[in-house]
Amino acid sequence: MSEDAPAIEVEGLRKTYEGTDAVKDVSFTVPRGQVCGYLGPNGAGKSTTIKILAGILRPSAGTVRIGGHDLSQDPLAVKRLLGYVPESGALYGLLSAREHLSLVSDLYDLEPEHGARKIGQLLELFGLESIADRRIDSLSKGQKQKVAISTALLHDPQVVLLDEPLNGLDANAARSLKDLIAGLAEKGRTVLYCSHILDVVERICDRAIIIAEGQVVADAPTSELLSRGQEKTLEAVFHSLTRAEDDEVLAKAFLEDVK
Repeated sequence: MSEDAPAIEVEGLRKTYEGTDAVKDVSFTVPRGQVCGYLGPNGAGKSTTIKILAGILRPSAGTVRIGGHDLSQDPLAVKRLLGYVPESGALYGLLSAREHLSLVSDLYDLEPEHGARKIGQLLELFGLESIADRRIDSLSKGQKQKVAISTALLHDPQVVLLDEPLNGLDANAARSLKDLIAGLAEKGRTVLYCSHILDVVERICDRAIIIAEGQVVADAPTSELLSRGQEKTLEAVFHSLTRAEDDEVLAKAFLEDVK
């Protein structure tokens, strides 16, 4: 990873499905060591953006650079720098949690002793030791999410992409993950955090990018967004920028007919 390059650079990103733009001319830069929230209502293009950055989807137009490496020209260099937790964890269900993490360790070519030590640390961190040798498809949703997060962090990535990472986690695991994210930023790692849980984003993110209908409608430090106008919470800012007041009017109209 180039010392001088930003962790994430996105320029003119667009993704079109059957003539409809899911992402429209999105551009942003995230420096090293920042925890950046990436927010938007359902269908706004959040997960599409994250999947493009992770190299899962190919953009219709635009450029993505991770640590100075162009994703289209050197995808392997980019993927070595990335850790990715998808919205629905992509895990090998027939393997145990330990086997799955060992496979990922081998794929990233970690030295065996180092890989085993990291696996042990992550299993302990997320309280997975007692179920580490059970098949993943027999685990609960929260346990699977812990394995997915462990998978993303195993190779010590420089950039971590988190798409709804708290899905299924209990309060203790969620607290551990939030503390871990803060610690990663202190170590110079960069986190792009995509979530609907806005009070968590408000607490842990240095900055928030808000998109609506595939376009960036706000991009500022979280503290600056909260200081604008009469808005006192990130949720209120989000609602005002994404026209959620229309939903409130419709809900009120529906409730007026409830007897």
